[in-house]
Parts: sequence; C-alpha cells; structure tokens
Amino acid sequence: MNYNFYAYLSRMKFIQRWSLMHSIIPENIMEHSEQVAQIAFGLAVINNKIFNGSADVGKCVSIAIFHDASEVITGDLPTPVKYYNKELNEAYKSLESVANNKIISMLPDELKDAFEEVISVDKDSYEAELVKAADKIAAYVKCIEELKSGNKEFTKAKKSNKAQVDAIELPEVKYFMEKFIKGFELSLDELD
Repeated sequence: MNYNFYAYLSRMKFIQRWSLMHSIIPENIMEHSEQVAQIAFGLAVINNKIFNGSADVGKCVSIAIFHDASEVITGDLPTPVKYYNKELNEAYKSLESVANNKIISMLPDELKDAFEEVISVDKDSYEAELVKAADKIAAYVKCIEELKSGNKEFTKAKKSNKAQVDAIELPEVKYFMEKFIKGFELSLDELD
C-alpha cells in the first residue's frame, strides 16, 4: 500500500503566509516551520543550559516542524480572521483538528502514534509552550525583515507582534529577545 503523508507535507511549500499583507519577502509555511524549529531549539537549549530546565529539545523541534502541517488542508487563515471572534476561533481549532487527523490517517498504522505526539500535540506541555513562543518570535522577525526592506505595511504588525512576544512570561524568551533579536535589524555587512 502507498501512503501519501510525505507527499501532502511536501505541499507546505505552496501555502503562502501573510496572505492579507503585501510582502516583499514571500514566506511559505515550510520555510516558516523551519525558522520556528530553529528558534524552538534555541529556546529549549536556553531553558536547559541557562535556566537549569528540562525541556525536551528534540520534542520542541519535532512539534515545531509539524506545527502548521494542518494548513496543507486548511490553508493559512490570516490572524485577523482566525481571531475575529470566539466562535470563529473555536471553529478553526475544530477544523485544524480534523485536518491533523486526516494527515495522520495517511500513515501506516504502526507509525501513527509517534506522529500524533507531535502533530496533535498536548498544547499544555512545556515544549508546546516553547514552540508557541517561537512561532510568535518568528512572526516578529518577519515584521522586522519586511520593515528593513522598506515595507511599511508591517509597521502595525511589528508593534502588535512585539507586544505579544513581550507578554510571554518565559525567561528563555526574554533571554532570546535580549541576546538575538537585534541581529535581525542589521545588514549582512553589519553582522560581521
């Protein structure tokens, strides 16, 4: 029997983010998931090395890689639509759950439980919390990069995303923002 799980995931590169905004730098959910995985890895390592925590680094990266997998079925619903009201948000979460189950159903039975752990993840786990924070940081970075490229369309989004990141009360997020975020505002020559 043939399984289409990876063929479906390969289509993540066709799902564009920020669909309601004019973007100078196009971004798809596959690229976004890679960046979220990099940041989530960093947050987990910071948790463990700086704050003597016990975050599961591999689990953070795995959750991050698959955190938007459902969007190969649902598409990327813009944030203002997704959070327009409670009813719409709950309906989207339900749709996301159905999409995740559909994707998991594309796997051989003997693999489903391992993928379910990172696709239909417990949103209350510390690792899921770190991935959610990494996702917010990645959105903020996107705003910085667009503004750096002269796209004023992202002015309000940057302010809003910064406020969301600042509201996260995780010490590893504050550490990351203090140590790494300024680099995104620099040109290549200034990074040296």
